[in-house]
Amino acid sequence: MSSQDATLKNADTQPDLTIIIVNWNAEQHLRRCLPSIEAAMAPEAASAGSPIRVEVFLVDNASSDGSIAFVQTAHPWVKVIRNGTNAGFAKANNTGLRLSSGRYAMLLNPDTIVKQGALRKLIGFMDENPTVGAVGPKLLNPDGSLQLSCRSYPGIGAGLFRNTPLGRLFPNNRWTRQYLMADCDHNEARSADWLSGACLMVRREMIDDVGLLDEDYFMYCEDVDWCYRMERRGWRKVYFPEAEVIHVIGASSDQKIPAMLAAHHISMSLFYFKHYFFGWRMLLAPLMLGGIAARGASALLRYIFFRART
Repeated sequence: MSSQDATLKNADTQPDLTIIIVNWNAEQHLRRCLPSIEAAMAPEAASAGSPIRVEVFLVDNASSDGSIAFVQTAHPWVKVIRNGTNAGFAKANNTGLRLSSGRYAMLLNPDTIVKQGALRKLIGFMDENPTVGAVGPKLLNPDGSLQLSCRSYPGIGAGLFRNTPLGRLFPNNRWTRQYLMADCDHNEARSADWLSGACLMVRREMIDDVGLLDEDYFMYCEDVDWCYRMERRGWRKVYFPEAEVIHVIGASSDQKIPAMLAAHHISMSLFYFKHYFFGWRMLLAPLMLGGIAARGASALLRYIFFRART
């Protein structure tokens, strides 16, 4: 067994980090994601500090692309969990979270590449900030440009203007900019309402206090919901740009775009009804649902138009 394998498989001490990757036919992305994790655990990577102990769970949602065979052959240190059906993002992550033993846990999309030093920096930040329940790195597009991955909660204005026909009439509206935190300096660490679940590190004590992801969300908005619940229990969420991760958006969702569009907008409606519709806000329910429906219809029409032209 190599020293690298020994670091990855060491069961004598509690891992510093459990990484949970939910996979659905994402073999081509796993071929870049898993080596980037492995590189962070290589002996030479420890020169920057003490070695990091990590365990990796791949929770597979009934893939059919050969990704499981690839992982088991090329990366046997990854612990593979097979679901008989596509259980969705939240439920599959919860499967991994229940089995995890790390001091911290990280949700990580398969369409990511972890840049050198990112894991160590995130763990170090959490070690130094015990009131932080979740931390997110700077997410970058493959071309190096910024993804806006720390955001404000989606309020009434964002529901009406974010990616809706109304928003296209007023593309620079303040509600969308506030939601995206577009005017903030994304090179500085800052508290945020919620952080993208594409790469999200959380504290085990937070999970014990707040609970797991809400499995009523099949896909999308489960990260928003989790962060909202963290805040209600007093946990901070922090965007930490010193750690960087490349993210290719849509590795799984692009395989079934109409179904994922429906799932996204159902999840949006669930979040609004779960957290916002009480008291006077109930009066805005028809308006909000109308905005979400218009957003979904607009996205579906754009998809149909694009397919018709290709």
